[in-house]
Amino acid sequence: MKGIVSICCFFSLLVLALAEEEVEDVLSHILRDRSHIDETLRLASEENAAEHYHGFKYFDSWGCPIPHLKYIDSWGCPKPLGAAIQKLRKIYHSAIKPMEQAYKYNELRAHEISDGEITSKPMVLFLGPWSVGKSSMINYLLGLKDSPYQLYTGAEPTTSEFTVIMHGEKTRSIEGIVMAADSSRSFSPLEKFGQSFLEKLIGIEMPHKLLERVTFVDTPGIIENRKQQERGYPFNDVCQWFIDRADLIFVTFDPTKLDVGLELEMLFRQLKGRESQIRIILNKADNLATQDLMRVYGALFWSLAPLINVTEPPRVYVSSFWPFDYAPDTSRELFKREEISLLEDLNQVIENRMENKIAFIRQHAIRVRIHALLVDRYVQTFKDKMSYFSDPDLVFKEIVDDPDKFFIFKSILAKTNVSKFDLPNREAYQDFFGVNPIGSFKSLSAQCSYSGGCLLDKIEKAITSELPGLLSSINPGKAPPGLSSCEATGCGDKPKNRYRKN
Repeated sequence: MKGIVSICCFFSLLVLALAEEEVEDVLSHILRDRSHIDETLRLASEENAAEHYHGFKYFDSWGCPIPHLKYIDSWGCPKPLGAAIQKLRKIYHSAIKPMEQAYKYNELRAHEISDGEITSKPMVLFLGPWSVGKSSMINYLLGLKDSPYQLYTGAEPTTSEFTVIMHGEKTRSIEGIVMAADSSRSFSPLEKFGQSFLEKLIGIEMPHKLLERVTFVDTPGIIENRKQQERGYPFNDVCQWFIDRADLIFVTFDPTKLDVGLELEMLFRQLKGRESQIRIILNKADNLATQDLMRVYGALFWSLAPLINVTEPPRVYVSSFWPFDYAPDTSRELFKREEISLLEDLNQVIENRMENKIAFIRQHAIRVRIHALLVDRYVQTFKDKMSYFSDPDLVFKEIVDDPDKFFIFKSILAKTNVSKFDLPNREAYQDFFGVNPIGSFKSLSAQCSYSGGCLLDKIEKAITSELPGLLSSINPGKAPPGLSSCEATGCGDKPKNRYRKN
């Protein structure tokens, strides 16, 4: 009897083992191979990373490759890259920030740059309608399937928060209030959107090779029948904050959500001027036959054409970005090539993070300089039109209401070679001077000192020589053409420093 029981137990265990092997075989056929992700993004092994970074085998919290302790500077980066970060920060604080503060640029664009933003990793932003696969795509890129911290996905609207996925020593979630209170992070300026928004902001830290080099931001899906006030916070303003800081923006659609409503139209208005960072993703493409996919692709361009007013449209990637295998009888090879092209695009942004950061700071400096020139012109015009018997309020109201009558904007274009496409809206200065009296600003010629020099001299030097020189130093032999040209940068008339000896 005992022998019979033993034989029965043996056969039961054998059947269970075979069943487990069959289940594993089925799962291996269902789940997609992710090896190409590691290979394309140089994450396959430490040896590949070391080869790509010339022997740097480890990464610091900023994503900088670390070779050996003796080659690391005080910033925790290899000395060439760490020195560039330190110099970029110095240029901003010495040449750009004083002009920002003197002419209150942050009150015009509400864009304050912190030290955490200067030293932050590249940011990849995911935007689009609800349930198009934004969260599933992040889960797929990071391999979070069935992990405790995979982003929740579903056919219904699932993501109601702004979720920031970043690198950390251990896996944990961080409340938005904590993220905003930490000045060392780049998210402290988000406090201005109120406590209701901070409750909808979540951070997830995890040890991951890709997150050592990039940060992902998942956003709530756009629901066209929802009013803005129902969200409880300024959704468009928050999106604009992330758009201004994103290095790459994935706008995701699927074949069932190609219609453009008011909220999506507003989103594309906010993306104006950032076309080079935009990538359109037609997700879940393996749900369609080839002929239907061609029709959907054309319908997508038809819907987006009125919203993207550029000669060259953004790159469109057509694939299915989630952990499971492609549907049978679909264009598997096409989808695989599209996915690899997207990964190469992402890797290019990661590798060029320092160049992009310098270009971003330089673009910001040009905007600050244009704002200062305009405010200076308003101040000069106000002083010229004032007389002993004039009413200051009426005189300035006339100038602000009709700046073209006094050639405010045209005079800037004529004297400084500033592109008309870089000029802010005239209406923005009505609101700006409604809060900031004209008497609170000095002219640019008065913003000079014997020891510190002129503010305009400093910011123009940063735009025309210091920032391009810094860019050349991290790319030896690749001097960027035209960056130091006055006509390209908009350098022009400079106020004389009356304290400087000739």
